[in-house]
Amino acid sequence: MTLDQFRSVADRALGPFVGAAQVVGLSPNGVSVLAFLLAVAAGGVYAVAASDPLLYLVGAVLVFLNGWLDLVDGALAREMDVASAGGDLLDHVLDRYADIVIIVGLAAGVERWILGIAAVTGVLMTSYLGTQAQAVGLDRVYGGLLGRADRLALVGIVTGIVAFVQPAVGGFGLVGLLLAVFAVVGHVTAAQRFYYSMRAL
Repeated sequence: MTLDQFRSVADRALGPFVGAAQVVGLSPNGVSVLAFLLAVAAGGVYAVAASDPLLYLVGAVLVFLNGWLDLVDGALAREMDVASAGGDLLDHVLDRYADIVIIVGLAAGVERWILGIAAVTGVLMTSYLGTQAQAVGLDRVYGGLLGRADRLALVGIVTGIVAFVQPAVGGFGLVGLLLAVFAVVGHVTAAQRFYYSMRAL
């Protein structure tokens, strides 16, 4: 399960958004920063969503916007022919911080700190193994059970559901269960990417 393999399909739908970014004068780096700020807003909303479950719906919208703009920045850079190593680095750094603030916000909202720590480390190791493969001379690795697109989609879907219903599964609310999935599957995905990279070297 990885939505990253459909990145080329999404790229074809980005034209109007790339055009809109150009019209308002946004640079690719500006889009990356805007995406990050939306993630920070989502994390903040999730942290206080226990007081009003409908805030989870607000967070879901912000997460989907973060994910979409994460595609727009690269497409805009290619359209403007300004793609650079510096822009790629900025994008990846902001993506990692975005992952952190979203997951920490989720954990804070349900007070599941151990699960939050395990989820954050799983997510960071998944991303690290994807780019470290490139650092040792391989192609960047996007494979495994959960890529970033999958995580954002799951966060948006689950928190959108929690805004209206809050079923418990095995003693966990859906948000706690989501964190547990990220904790387990994140480390499994990291291990998959490590195995693939070692086999390819």
